[in-house]
Amino acid sequence: MIERARLTGARALVCIGESPETARRAAEIAARYPGFVYHTAGVHPYDAGRFDAAHDLPAIRAEVARGAVAIGECGLDYTYEAPRDRQHEAFSAQLALGGELDKPVVVHTREAEDATRTLVVEAGRAGVRGVLHCYTGSAALATAALDVGWYVSFSGIVTFRKWTDDALLRLVPDDRLLVESDAPYLAPVPQRGKRNESAWVTFTVARVAAARGTDAASLGARTAENARRLFGLA
Repeated sequence: MIERARLTGARALVCIGESPETARRAAEIAARYPGFVYHTAGVHPYDAGRFDAAHDLPAIRAEVARGAVAIGECGLDYTYEAPRDRQHEAFSAQLALGGELDKPVVVHTREAEDATRTLVVEAGRAGVRGVLHCYTGSAALATAALDVGWYVSFSGIVTFRKWTDDALLRLVPDDRLLVESDAPYLAPVPQRGKRNESAWVTFTVARVAAARGTDAASLGARTAENARRLFGLA
């Protein structure tokens, strides 16, 4: 899968470690592909009910010391059963850790726009950098994040027939736009329904480029540079 991504033009892959356990596995993969595969470390909102600051924050710090390029995936998801107060606790702690370690934060948000906006804007004003990943939210939340220097990333969802918000794809400035696979989920059309992989992000790049009135090669180069800048890739 990594080699197929490289052959389709990928310049680097960021492997998400959404728990201390998966972050360790992601770090092992990254170590086998230095300079091409990178990893992150965090606690997903789905696991916020089990969040233990005394254990999880040192584990994330340890992964950053091993080379993790970002904190997360973390955030808020009100469609899930994890208690909202625990989600807020875990998300707030990881935003603070991003500021402490000077690492960007990869944020998942679903059905929690007001709370996400409050925490992201507060963190952004304090100098915390980050990205709203796999974004399908409102223009208002995206604008609030952009206003404090954050990035917005789109996935294969934008290729689905139900996607109708091309104005959102045009809202994000060129220097704050990211495009992602979210593999193994959300395979883009024409691969929808299959196990997603990074090579297929090219379909998403083409769709976003069409919505923005540019060509896929130019948009791919731009988003690759944006990712390099945000994550501090070599």
